[in-house]
This record gives sequence, C-alpha cells and structure tokens, in this order.
Amino acid sequence: MIQTAQRIADVEEYYFSRKLAEVRSLDSKELPVINLGIGSPDLSPSHSTVEALTTSARNPGHHGYQNYKGIPALRQAIGAFYERTYGVHPDPEREILPLMGSKEGIFHITMAFVNEGEEVLIPDPGYPTYAAVARLAGAKIRTYVLKEDLDWGIDLDALRSMDLSKVKLMWVNFPHMPTGRVASRQELATLIELAQKNQFLIVNDNPYSLILNEHPQSMLAIPGSSDVAMELNSLSKSHNMAGWRIGWVAGSKEHIDAVLRVKSNMDSGMFLGLQHAAIEALRSEKSWFEELNTVYRGRSVIAKRLLDVLGCTYAEKQSGLFVWARAPRNVVDVEKWLDEILYSTKVFITPGFIFGPGGSSHVRISLCAPVEKLEEALKRIQAWSKSKSKNHHVTREIA
Repeated sequence: MIQTAQRIADVEEYYFSRKLAEVRSLDSKELPVINLGIGSPDLSPSHSTVEALTTSARNPGHHGYQNYKGIPALRQAIGAFYERTYGVHPDPEREILPLMGSKEGIFHITMAFVNEGEEVLIPDPGYPTYAAVARLAGAKIRTYVLKEDLDWGIDLDALRSMDLSKVKLMWVNFPHMPTGRVASRQELATLIELAQKNQFLIVNDNPYSLILNEHPQSMLAIPGSSDVAMELNSLSKSHNMAGWRIGWVAGSKEHIDAVLRVKSNMDSGMFLGLQHAAIEALRSEKSWFEELNTVYRGRSVIAKRLLDVLGCTYAEKQSGLFVWARAPRNVVDVEKWLDEILYSTKVFITPGFIFGPGGSSHVRISLCAPVEKLEEALKRIQAWSKSKSKNHHVTREIA
C-alpha cells in the first residue's frame, strides 16, 4: 500500500462512522436496534420547503453549475433570518457565504486562517471535528474547559490566565453540543474581548439556537465582533434538513473573502433547487418552530425517564437535540457500560468520551427518535436494569 500522508497519522475515522456500522450489524427483525446516538432529525422540513425543491428541480435550466457564493436571493433570505432571529444585520452581498453544511465551513475556515504550527483553541467537551480539522492543518491543539460545576460554562478565569499569544483560531459552540449550555451575552462579550486583546479569530458554531432555546442569540450581535468573529449556522438541526447539507458562514467581508478563496477551489456551487428550498425554509414562521419544540419537549421527558432508570444525573434545562447526563458514580468505564447495554438491549447511547476528556464520565441521548421508539427503549432498559438488579441480589445471597 502507498504510504499515507503524515497529516492523517493522528486523525482517526470519525467515531460514528465506525460505531454505527457495528450498531447496524446488531439489527434484526426480532429485535431492531434503537439508535439514540446521533442528532439526525427524523422529522420533515416544512411542506413549502419540499415543494420549493421539487418545483425548482423540474425546471430543465436549474441543473447546471451555480455561483460559488450562492444566488443573491439565498443570501438575502439568510440576512433576513439573522435580522428577524438575532437582531443582526449582515450584508447579504459581502458578509454571508452559503455552504454545503456548516461542517465543511470548519474545514474551509481552518484552511483559510491557520498555518502549520499555529494554535487552535477547542472546547472540552466539544465537537470532535474541530480537533480533527486542526490536526489535518498541522495546527497545535489547545483545549479550554467547560466545567460541570459552572453549569458547563467556560472557566473564563482559567482562559484568561492562559498564554494565548500563539492562538490563531478559537472554536466556540453555543448553544453547546453536547452539554446543552446556552452562554450569556456577557460570556460572549468576554470572549470577544479576549480575541481582540490576543488578535485571534473566534468562530461560533451556532446550529442549535432554535431548538429548546427561548432566547436565540448570535455572537455577531456583540459590539466589536466584526473585527475578530465569524459564525457558522445551518438548516440541518433547526429546519430538519441535515441530509440536505445547507449552511452558511457570516462575518466581515475580509473574513468571508478569505474563506471563499478556499471554498471556490473545493466545490462547484450548490444545486439551485436546494437554494430555492433553503429560501423557503428560512421564511418559516415562529409557529412552525413552536410545534417542533413541543415535539422535542415531549421526547425529552421520556429520555430523562430512561436516564433515571440508568441512575444518571442531568440538568433539567438543556438546549439542543440531546440530553447530556453524568453516568452513575459506580460506573468505571462508561464506554464498556454502554456497550453492555447495547448488546443486551439493542439500544445505542453515545458515550461522552468522544467529546473529550471532560465528557468521559457522561452519556448523551438524542431526541431524534419518535416517542414510540423512546418508549420502547425505556421498556428495554427497565427490563435490563431489573434483571441486573436481580442477578446482583442473587450473587450477594450466594456469597
């Protein structure tokens, strides 16, 4: 085999890419696997969004290459969405760049701004892709801690005391995945001040702001942010369009132009039908999101009951598509424990270690499963827990 590039030596296959193949291998007609691991919305986009896609796709003239920046109407729709949702007014022509999902934006931004050997700050716990892309760029990874005793807030005192002089890029993610933490405006302002003082770029990855969150906010609303900040967002979570791969990055013209220099060499524009659908999705009324959140609130009740049975503890108020919880204190190896549950019940729950050392004692349950599946998962977990308890009692009696 031809030797691989050194840049991938420390980059592993994405956890879910590996694990889900294993999970699927356990599936059977007699006892289907219930996947509570990933945040892939199972609900549909709005009816008008699907109609916009199909109408556009029927036009023979809509199947060619498109502008790398997206059509003006899409950028205008994103701008209107930002104004309506966050009170922010990005210039659609110069300060918004549509992306094929925000995940590609993580790569493009890193390639545009980070040189080999420069430092990238990532959260612990946090989304694994931040670290993976930094490694591919040859950057040095630094972590900052979100502390459980601060309700998963950033330890700002510890961050201030760090030598940030070599940091080029900092990733933040509020509402935070996996903890569901929503940052205060003051916390965001402090982060902007740190970026200004140390002259690094700070990027907020913001796809969960409309999910179980009463006060959506954008880092771009913070005074002074235009000099040092960008924001990623997408339709994946908030509009049930994960597989459509539609997102964007917003920021100053200079920052957007730098990202475009990378992106324009990586793809040939987004299918026009998807852009027309995105425009329609971005027009969704507040009532549409209220109905969506009502569904997620109902699911979270069952997910928390499941966690109660397992002996986990969690914060009642969490935003986003997941419930984040601490495993029981007597569980030494969370991954091994969850594998035992998986192979005994065929219910897959995500171990927190994949989000960094700060998540090693935690688990994450996705709300992207119908109530019926969550209830079935609860029944299986209850039966397993009861069996474990009975076996433990018998063992003690024999001893």
